[in-house]
Amino acid sequence: KRFCRWIAAGVAAGLIALAGWLWWDHNSKQESGEIAEKAQSVLRSAGNRHTPDAQALATLKDARQPGYRAIAQLTEASVAAQKGDTAKAASLYGAIAANDEIAQPWRDLATIRKVALELDKMPPQAVIDTLKPLAVEGNPWFGSAAEMSAIAYMKMGKKDVAGALFAAIAKDENVPETLRSRARQMAALLGVDMLAMEESAHGA
Repeated sequence: KRFCRWIAAGVAAGLIALAGWLWWDHNSKQESGEIAEKAQSVLRSAGNRHTPDAQALATLKDARQPGYRAIAQLTEASVAAQKGDTAKAASLYGAIAANDEIAQPWRDLATIRKVALELDKMPPQAVIDTLKPLAVEGNPWFGSAAEMSAIAYMKMGKKDVAGALFAAIAKDENVPETLRSRARQMAALLGVDMLAMEESAHGA
């Protein structure tokens, strides 16, 4: 449980900022005006752990574009999580992840966030199965998905598999340094010789 809480907290950090990037990449190049300003305002408030303006949020929920509606739904889920209502937050994230009208990056974000919230409660195999499409090197969500999958493998007693996953995260330069640092620590705790691995990689 201690590891789960540690990793869930790490996964949660920065997801709102990443949601902002997703919004920019998928919407701001095509859309502008008042609704774009409201989206920026909502994301800024959520990123600062403030309750977003209700009117701005309502505008996004009623927007024609699925991307803006996704921002509203993700923000509602994030606010619920910040207030400690993890059941509501997980339900909202689950609805986003299952909605095929929403762009895949948003759905993947919702999947990651939902699993992070429920990591203590989900059966380990369910965590692994849910995150399998994302826990692949090269996937934008590899770091977070692989980290939680590794914890699930640890719960199942498969420390060798968990160690290999942590080592893969630690080696991936596309993964944020804070996550790589956690992975290095966990890999070392599981008996992976990271120094030898790094030397071997440099030699290759």
